[in-house]
Amino acid sequence: QVRLVESGGGLARAGGSLRLSCTFSGDTFSSYAMGWFRQAPGKEREFVSYIHMNGDYLVYSDTVKGRFTVSRDNAKNTMYLQMNSLKLEDTAVYYCAGGVYVGAQPASFRNHLTYDYWGQGTQVTVSS
Repeated sequence: QVRLVESGGGLARAGGSLRLSCTFSGDTFSSYAMGWFRQAPGKEREFVSYIHMNGDYLVYSDTVKGRFTVSRDNAKNTMYLQMNSLKLEDTAVYYCAGGVYVGAQPASFRNHLTYDYWGQGTQVTVSS
């Protein structure tokens, strides 16, 4: 049974940084493409970032490009999201997701329905 667990969320000041982790278990991590999504109160789940199985293809939403960095360590079964220059509008619950059949096309990796497994989410709150 695949399990994803996020950690590292919390409270940060605008302009500050946080690093999220997503720990994977239950299968071969390197077989899964991974993504980060977020959901703010009253809003739909939003694509944040995508990383391919071996980490050689990275994608970011326009809202986080240049500020967030996604990475993965397949030896540690962990994906990361380094969030710098945080803004108030980054406040949301952040979810990691994984899927074996998530393709390297925007229509695939930006669609939350493409992913098979999800973590429980971690709250990120950015204050002024």
